Amino acid sequence: MKKIALIYGSISGLLMVLMFVISFYLMDRGILKEHSELFGYATMIIVLSLIFFGIKSFRDKHSSGAITFWKGLKVGLAIASIASFFYATGWEVYYNGVPGVKENFMNKYTDSLIAKMKQEGTAQEKIDAKIKEMESMKEMYKNPFIRYGMTLAEIFPVGLVIALISAGVLRKKEILPAS
Repeated sequence: MKKIALIYGSISGLLMVLMFVISFYLMDRGILKEHSELFGYATMIIVLSLIFFGIKSFRDKHSSGAITFWKGLKVGLAIASIASFFYATGWEVYYNGVPGVKENFMNKYTDSLIAKMKQEGTAQEKIDAKIKEMESMKEMYKNPFIRYGMTLAEIFPVGLVIALISAGVLRKKEILPAS
């Protein structure tokens, strides 16, 4: 199980890092401005679908073509954990290593939220409350442990859901049986 979790988790995590580097490149060029969060979560779902294939690989190669829900969930959570570790660590490297990101990320994020609220016609008092909230978040985001935890909280729940669904589906031998 460890080998499969390491392989599928590492591949997923590295692909996620590659995708957020690409997405930031596209956002900086103004190509991916409106739907960056949708793009990010869609990417997570697509890349973390490797959890399904990791559980299937374990079921077919190491479990005689059958797996219980709990064993499948254990494999899926191991893959999701490794992928999440790569993602959060990759973000820390990118955040601290790429010039301008550490200095500008939270300001750009706040500016885009406020611009969207104004575009939607949100009342000024709600906008002011959001600005205050974001100022507090900027301070929290300076702490690397909080930032790392927030980054894990972005991706791990997606992996958890995919692991739950995959474990439930793949416990049935009839679904994509081993060849």
